[in-house]
Amino acid sequence: MYVIVGLGNPGKKYENTRHNIGFITVDLLAERHGIKINKIKHKALVGEGTISDQKVLLVKPQTYMNLSGNSVREIMDYYKVNIENLLIIYDDIDLPTGSVRIRKKGSAGTHNGMRSVIYDLQSDQFPRIRIGMGMDRKMDLKDFVTGGFTKSEKILLEKAVEHSADAVECFLRSGIDRAMNEYNIVKPLIENE
Repeated sequence: MYVIVGLGNPGKKYENTRHNIGFITVDLLAERHGIKINKIKHKALVGEGTISDQKVLLVKPQTYMNLSGNSVREIMDYYKVNIENLLIIYDDIDLPTGSVRIRKKGSAGTHNGMRSVIYDLQSDQFPRIRIGMGMDRKMDLKDFVTGGFTKSEKILLEKAVEHSADAVECFLRSGIDRAMNEYNIVKPLIENE
């Protein structure tokens, strides 16, 4: 079994915000593969199904971003999933808007949700997909990440979400190395006009 986690914040207030790009990507995967994410387990909304011939658990922690690790740890412990079968999808202000970076492992960088996951799992040895948000450095960080998308960001991020969902399918079908080789994009898929 694989556990695919999108990080975000619960509730209508945060639904279409930069910090919820992980939730948005997991929702797209669920839609593509007919998986209903409607059960509450382990402080998360979850849905079980099959993607790329692999059994998967799609997860949207409901703990708020800074405590995401609580939910992820409970799920990993309950299902006894190998750490390399966990994949986390989240926003990254340190990457250009619309870019996608896939890694086998690594630090949390500036992301508090990932800090929580790494702290609770006591490991950073799991794959992740980071979707670039860019960052207007004049703006307060909290306001930026919990803010909605501009018109130009929306176009870039829709493509990045589709690309990330494709990368998850590749990861499940062919492994993290293939996903990294085929789906890492440093520049956004569409340039701002």
